[in-house]
Amino acid sequence: MESTLLNAWRRDTPACAHRLHLNNAGAALMPRAVVDAMTGHLALEQEIGGYEAADQAADRISDVYRRVAALIGAQARNIAIVQHATMAFTQAMAAFDFNPGDRIVTSQADYVSHQLAFLALAQRRGVEVCHAADGPDGSVDPADVYALASHPRCRLVSICWMPTNSGLVQDVRRVGEICQELGVPYLVDACQAVGQLPIDVAALHCDFLAATARKFLRGPRGIGFLYVSDRALAQGLYPSTIDMNGASWSATDAFELVDSARRFEQWELPHALVLGLGEAAEYAMRVGLDTAGTRARMFAGRLRTQLASIAGWRVLDDRPHASAIVAVALGTVDPRAAVEALRRERINTSATFRGWARYHMGRQGVEAALRISPHYYNSEDEIDRFVPALYDVTRTL
Repeated sequence: MESTLLNAWRRDTPACAHRLHLNNAGAALMPRAVVDAMTGHLALEQEIGGYEAADQAADRISDVYRRVAALIGAQARNIAIVQHATMAFTQAMAAFDFNPGDRIVTSQADYVSHQLAFLALAQRRGVEVCHAADGPDGSVDPADVYALASHPRCRLVSICWMPTNSGLVQDVRRVGEICQELGVPYLVDACQAVGQLPIDVAALHCDFLAATARKFLRGPRGIGFLYVSDRALAQGLYPSTIDMNGASWSATDAFELVDSARRFEQWELPHALVLGLGEAAEYAMRVGLDTAGTRARMFAGRLRTQLASIAGWRVLDDRPHASAIVAVALGTVDPRAAVEALRRERINTSATFRGWARYHMGRQGVEAALRISPHYYNSEDEIDRFVPALYDVTRTL
């Protein structure tokens, strides 16, 4: 049964026939159905015009919200479609009027673009940004989150579920329980989790959840989504960058918000990519998120074991219950050179850098590492031939 499913997944992914793709934390290979949805709509735009094609596809575009919501246990009204995960994060942040002395609590593992946004708020608005300490398992320490978020001027807790540079999986559910108890708004970066884990936003107790299509969800680049809770909508939260998609101009000196998460969208969207996102969500649900994530993490564990056996190499994220993201320092070999050499062998990986993860990689004393991220449509044979291939190319660098 497993081989039958694997063969079907690989038939749906034509590039599997000629390329070993282990860069799913960057951008996964898209299933044929996703590509067909996008190219079909582009052909329609070419044939009848962009506005006209959007009108003709209106029902299918509307259904994308339902499909995405099903991934995370939400309703269509809670989904805003945005250009990418950082835009989702930015739109959520733009719902808060931060003042000098306000506090944001985050983790040391949060994404570089988010860290930069926090630093900018500290410099421009006098916001206090507090990085909660790590616990013994390397994940953010819930007790420290509680202590920091108990401050009377804590306005937001923002936590990355799975960082981009390692296999760390943070306890976002426990942090959500803390935020619910304290009544503090909660933003989850689920960029690497969507498509890799079953998600129930009610269990997370989050007000916002940001994600992209291109990673483990296997959708296109250039599109993502933001979940906004009913609680946040009822509180009247909306971004300072609101446009005519999120509100109506009800009087010359007034506006009225739409009664859904779409108040966090921008009016102009690439509808071909939106339809691709919907197909990716539907495909992921057919595969099964438990199935996809279990296989991906199993392969990652297998890779960690094999990589750790090579003298001079150092696996950076060998921890229990790790994600499907593997980081390995290659001794004196520059990971960027390894990425390019592997591409010449039709093997896709990526590199990660200390400048993107100053806390964790700084403590590890590593400037750069090779990032390897398998997924469920990889085969055991591909996993087992990767490390010898990597070893061979590094000997020439």
